[in-house]
Formats: sequence, C-alpha cells, structure tokens
Amino acid sequence: MSSEILIRLATSDDLPALGRLGSMLVRVHHAFDPARFMAPARDAAEGYAWFLGTQLDQADAVVLVAEHDGKVIGYAYAGLEPMSWKELRGPAGFIHDVVVEESAQDQGIGTGLLQAAAEWLEDHGAPRVMLWSADANDDAQRLFERLGFRRTMIEMTREPSAKTPRN
Repeated sequence: MSSEILIRLATSDDLPALGRLGSMLVRVHHAFDPARFMAPARDAAEGYAWFLGTQLDQADAVVLVAEHDGKVIGYAYAGLEPMSWKELRGPAGFIHDVVVEESAQDQGIGTGLLQAAAEWLEDHGAPRVMLWSADANDDAQRLFERLGFRRTMIEMTREPSAKTPRN
C-alpha cells in the first residue's frame, strides 16, 4: 500500500463498511466449521452493522477501524469484561473481532488493530487482554502469539448427533 494506514475510533459513518467486514468474518468462520459457526444470512452485513453500531458509544467497549485512502479496510472490536466465575477468571479486556480485507492482509494492519485494541483495553484498566481464535485459523494464531498472547483454553464442541461410546 502506497499511503499510510490510519487506525482510529469508528463512527456511525463507518457502519456500512463494518457490516461488510463483519459479514466476511461470519463467512470465514462458517467455512472453518459450519456446525460450530453460524451460517452467513442474507442480512449478515446489516445485522453486524447494527450490532457494532450499538457498541460505538459504550464506555466499556471500543470499535477501531483501519482506513486507507479514505476507505475502511479493517476493524477491531474489544471490550472490558467483569470477573467471571463461569470462566474462572478475573476482570479482563477481550478482543472480540479483528478482521482485515483479504486484499489488505499481510501488511501489518491486523497487528496495528490488535495493538491499538490491547492498548485501549489496558488504558481503561484491563489487567489482562484475552481473545479467542477459531481452531483452524493458524495464520491468526501465529500473529496472536507474535504479539504475546498464549494459549490458555481449548473450546470443544459436540453436536447432538454425536454418538457416545458405551463402556
């Protein structure tokens, strides 16, 4: 890319681009594991834009965009989470989404978004920053590890049709 990437807070003007990118995130995850991740609906872009729009003014959440030549080409969504007995953890910052347009990947944009989201969370009191990754998303996991994230949990999913061996 010839010009600089600007990482900034998202605004309501960004919602159509956020919806498009969120829809891409749904499609990618569904392709990883159609039984685990929701199928991309026809209105996924509108739904994602609506949801992220609800997060723009939340004091405990941030939506950041990566912009190149006036066009949004990626975003990160993160939030502060309270202590969770269910998850056996104290308060934490959680990076929920990081997505970069395919044509702009492998140029450091995801790294910039992740670092900006982690800094926002830490600046707002998060004692640790967490995220989840689809098991099949090896490229993202390598990026997360390069940025200092470590594996702590493994999600396992069972569909109702799974047969349980009898002993």
